[in-house]
Amino acid sequence: MQLRIGIDVGGTFTDIVAIESARRRIVARVKVPTTHEHPDGVAAGIVDGIRHVLTDPSIAESHIAFIAHSTTQATNALLEGDVARVGIVTLVDRWNGAFVRGRAALRAMTLAPGATFAPAFASAGAYDPQAQQRAVDGLISRGCSAIAATAAFGVDRARLEDRVVEYARHRGIDATSGHDVASTYGLRARTRTAALNAAILPTMVRTARMTARAASDAGIAAPLMIMRSDGGVMDVREVERRPILTMLSGPAAGIAGALLHERVTDGIFIEVGGTSSDVSVIRRGRPQMRPARVGGHRTLLRTLDVRTLAVAGGSLLRIDGERRGRDAIRDVGPRSAHIAGMRYASYTPAKDLEDATLQIVAPREGDAPDCVALVTRHGERVGITPTCAANMLGFVSEGAFAFGDPDAVAIAFARIGERLGLDGMDVARVLLERACTKLRRTVEALIAEYQLDMRAVDLIGGGGGAAALVPFLARTLGLPHRLARDAEVISPIGVALALVRDSVERTIANPTPEDILGVRREAIERVVAAGAAPDLVEVSVELEPRKNLVRATASGATEASAEASDTFLSPGVDVATAAARALHVDVAALERKAAVEHFTAFAVLRRRREPAWLPLAPKKTWTDACIVDGSGVVRLVLQRARIVQLTRGDIARTLPQLLDEETAFGDVGRSLPDCALVYARRVVDLSGLAESPQVVALAEEELRGLDQATQVVVVLSRRDA
Repeated sequence: MQLRIGIDVGGTFTDIVAIESARRRIVARVKVPTTHEHPDGVAAGIVDGIRHVLTDPSIAESHIAFIAHSTTQATNALLEGDVARVGIVTLVDRWNGAFVRGRAALRAMTLAPGATFAPAFASAGAYDPQAQQRAVDGLISRGCSAIAATAAFGVDRARLEDRVVEYARHRGIDATSGHDVASTYGLRARTRTAALNAAILPTMVRTARMTARAASDAGIAAPLMIMRSDGGVMDVREVERRPILTMLSGPAAGIAGALLHERVTDGIFIEVGGTSSDVSVIRRGRPQMRPARVGGHRTLLRTLDVRTLAVAGGSLLRIDGERRGRDAIRDVGPRSAHIAGMRYASYTPAKDLEDATLQIVAPREGDAPDCVALVTRHGERVGITPTCAANMLGFVSEGAFAFGDPDAVAIAFARIGERLGLDGMDVARVLLERACTKLRRTVEALIAEYQLDMRAVDLIGGGGGAAALVPFLARTLGLPHRLARDAEVISPIGVALALVRDSVERTIANPTPEDILGVRREAIERVVAAGAAPDLVEVSVELEPRKNLVRATASGATEASAEASDTFLSPGVDVATAAARALHVDVAALERKAAVEHFTAFAVLRRRREPAWLPLAPKKTWTDACIVDGSGVVRLVLQRARIVQLTRGDIARTLPQLLDEETAFGDVGRSLPDCALVYARRVVDLSGLAESPQVVALAEEELRGLDQATQVVVVLSRRDA
């Protein structure tokens, strides 16, 4: 039995799950406190959790083929201003010195109230090693504990920056370079990204090494991986180069769980913790990405588009003690019961609340005294939260993770109702209304921003507090909802199931097929170097013509963690059900269009409803399609699709013709269709390319070495021009 271990480091608890690789079955789960205050930081909690998992008699160290953890350390360090003093070495030539110094001169950034990030600067000749060493020595003498090297067109002259990094590391100082963190042009943004990366290097490197050593000492042979902010994982060596890629690592873990465990194809995923909630959009089986900003400044990082709100299952009720009625309930959060050191009323024995006194308190020193607390005879403060309100109103089913003591919440809300002149049920209802107002604004903004079809939007809840907010929010929005399977551990599940991933971006004007293939190969080389098995790597390529940008994203499983059996869900039953849910139709409406070794293509015919006053108008029809793998995971959803099954030998001759037939022409020119190849155990997305020769070249590269009789399904989706 091969196992995958996933660890999610949350603000309050660190959750660990062990999953059997072959059947994706959870065999163990552990929850330990997150050790923020420990001298070893959160690494101590991770180590403690690993030890707890290994006490399970069914788990042996030799069974563990994959181990990874998420981390909020990079994000917290930047948001709290807990960063190293950074020195930037600017490399200049005689002809560009003034320009480069001006572009690389970063203004001070406010990372947190009272915390300003202001790097020190030194410049040196790009081809003068002695001057570069003097620059590094001078920055170290000024108190810098991390170095960032930057040069104009450093992505094309990497050796210049590398020489500075090597010398700084020789001096015992953590160092990074502009081309390490970004491979596109833009000197100022690349320098800023490198400086922020350097700022968190010392802390992140120490924690990564400590955790990796602990896993090794525990007898775990699999290398420790860390969650990236794009939903993939990377090994410790990459963290020591680019820790900034772990920004939003925590929210990325939940989204990975939604995709890989809950199998969300289209919807809005809301992960509700104790202190905050993360809201994100999943479309056609993919999370949405956006450029990352830190302290209001642009970086050259692409991260998941996650909106984090300070309201969750443990947010405290706040009231105006001088007023009565509904208007007396001011807000919910941002302080949570966890931060204030309070228990939830729903998890407190009812007998302890019977003689408790209601008080209006400050959750922490320096806060306004406006939070409701029931103080027991033992002096313990008990908070009133959305989880308590959801239990009061019956939104949490018995047996759910968030289910509490009905008698306890009845006592708590009755006591508050007496103070405010309201019925206890009304208090609970207003509490959830206040909490969900914040979430509702964000959900509505995402629906508008991504132009989502309200008829096809589901709300999917994850996290331990999902039942506290998602059902009530769905009711206010009039949207269907569901809670993810194993919602309370969806994040560590996402970590456990994640793939090794990396992206390569290049600025290339009018890229040729050979240029695109070169970027693609570099992405593959990176993930293979990070531990992915070469035969298990998949690559997607994107072009942004307005920016002259070519981006290749590669992902793949490690050799040891590849699934060890072919135990999948039953084709024709669960697979068809998954396809029907993705296409929002009944199973009976599906047509099975094609199949290869591990995948089935389903389609449904759509008809546009014409107004009654146009009875003779032609009926417009089109086909929507999806690709489902043997385990019931929807891998691809395409609208206005065409599905053709060919052999490998037919691709070079037939694919250009198919692309030409599905190309759309309009006022803004021609637009190639989105294209995907499905064969064996691979789905190859060739969408987003500008020219037919580029698509054909990538298809030929992907299929190289296959037998000419290998079956390949081509899926095309017409786009508006």
